[in-house]
Amino acid sequence: MQLEILQLLSPSLPVGAFSYSEGLEWLVQSKKVYDEITLFNWIESELSRGQIIIEASSIPHIMEDLVNWRDQRDDQYKSLIEEWNSWLSSLRDSPEVRSQQTQMGESLLQLLIDLDHPLPDNEKKFIWPIAWAWAGVSWDIPQIDLVEGFLYSWVANQLSAALRLLSLGPTKAQQLQKKSLLLIKSQASFLLQQNPKEIWISDVGAIMAQQSHVELYSRLFRS
Repeated sequence: MQLEILQLLSPSLPVGAFSYSEGLEWLVQSKKVYDEITLFNWIESELSRGQIIIEASSIPHIMEDLVNWRDQRDDQYKSLIEEWNSWLSSLRDSPEVRSQQTQMGESLLQLLIDLDHPLPDNEKKFIWPIAWAWAGVSWDIPQIDLVEGFLYSWVANQLSAALRLLSLGPTKAQQLQKKSLLLIKSQASFLLQQNPKEIWISDVGAIMAQQSHVELYSRLFRS
């Protein structure tokens, strides 16, 4: 394992991920998620059929286009990245989550600029999965590690949010993170072989939660 993947997974990575619950706050306040069992059911369902799997499956393809853009400095490859950016953004129904994807993506790309790994022309107007893919290209992280890390990071952020929303406790959160590892590994291996544009998802509950978050009377999180 390359140590660079640990830097990407670090909770101190300055991208603002701790500010978002991606609908979990609404699920807790509406009492659809209320303990470790319902929380893990939520995480498991998203890892199995949520939007996150399309983004994870897209990362290896985005990496290949990023390598071509970096090496050939050809605008046709930049156009491919812009198409990925537009397509993945359009799949997010909630304006708040689209804003999250943009903010986190630009923050990570700015960090990579500061670490001497800029995109061509110092571009940084791209969303989170593209920024994540560029980090993998910049640090030569194997595709399987990068996809596993992407899924692991999402789970870790959900559990971080849950610690502030539920009477969960850090030990229970660690138990749930460990419980998710087998599914993360199997999904990453499966998604690495898939065409993201042929994947069907069924996360209507997540979409409703994300769209309803803005209507909460009081909120801890931005989405």
